[in-house]
Amino acid sequence: MDIRKVKKLIELLEESGISEIEISEGEESVRISRHPQGMTVMQAAALPAPMPAAQLAPAAAPVAPVAAPAAPAAPAADKTITAPMVGTFYSAPAPGAKAFVQVGDEIKVGQVLCIIEAMKMMNQIESEKDGRVVSVLARNGEPVEFGQTLFVIE
Repeated sequence: MDIRKVKKLIELLEESGISEIEISEGEESVRISRHPQGMTVMQAAALPAPMPAAQLAPAAAPVAPVAAPAAPAAPAADKTITAPMVGTFYSAPAPGAKAFVQVGDEIKVGQVLCIIEAMKMMNQIESEKDGRVVSVLARNGEPVEFGQTLFVIE
């Protein structure tokens, strides 16, 4: 399937507000979904690498204290912006360019906060909330996992 067709499908998905689309052409098919489950299916090749790290994390003692502060933060989940997919976090549109947002910036719904590169596609991550950026928890060029907190806002 032509990559231009896939990009067009992604644009249609974003513009229409539908949550999932699946297209088949002969033996080829593509499924694009806004749901995390769909992202997992699309990135199945990337799953083996994160799995060992995920398995090591619960066994490591330092993770337990990190999880303890996250528990009180659970009621404030509406104050965080998390990664909607697995990929590489970029805080700016290009190397050396100014970051999309910095600590202290006021953000609005729909404002681009960062880019996550997944499967050689640059995905702009937009804010779903208004507020002020309190902290940026992801580092530029570092891998992020689905559900990982990227920004804390108030």
